[in-house]
Amino acid sequence: MYSKNFPFKRYQITTDFIKKHVDKNELILDLGIENPLSKILKNNGYNIINTIGEDLDMDQSAVKETNATVVTAFQIFEHLLNPFQLLMSIKANKLVCSVPLKLWFAKAYMNESDKRDNHFHEFEDWQFRLLLEKTGWKIVEEKKFTNPVKKIGLRPILRLFTYRYLIIYAEKIN
Repeated sequence: MYSKNFPFKRYQITTDFIKKHVDKNELILDLGIENPLSKILKNNGYNIINTIGEDLDMDQSAVKETNATVVTAFQIFEHLLNPFQLLMSIKANKLVCSVPLKLWFAKAYMNESDKRDNHFHEFEDWQFRLLLEKTGWKIVEEKKFTNPVKKIGLRPILRLFTYRYLIIYAEKIN
């Protein structure tokens, strides 16, 4: 069904999930600079604009000032010190987002060479659901999935059957 090659399985699952919930005529604001996934979605006919790399903890103007009806955020919220504030600031009425789930056998990601590229949060599924609900979002659908890594060892074996990602489609509660 899905390619078992990293990261293509994650991209395919995300693309299929978006196809279920977002019309191609809707404008999408994708949080984060242009990336392989946003390029795949554009190649599939979606109208996407990306943020420009601003610090979304400090500057939420992109989500406040857009006329996009959909915001997407794929592996973004874990990099924010305060995802609550950003989620509260979103004016669009649809949100499609994914986060890595906290794994009992792996520490949170830390990039030694780029201190801005760290995971401040790796959520348990209930924590992320609660965050969305507290910020005014109603979860319509969610899916958890695994994703293989190109490594050998106990943790890569565990990643074959342990859910690593949670993707959610939510709508703004007025």
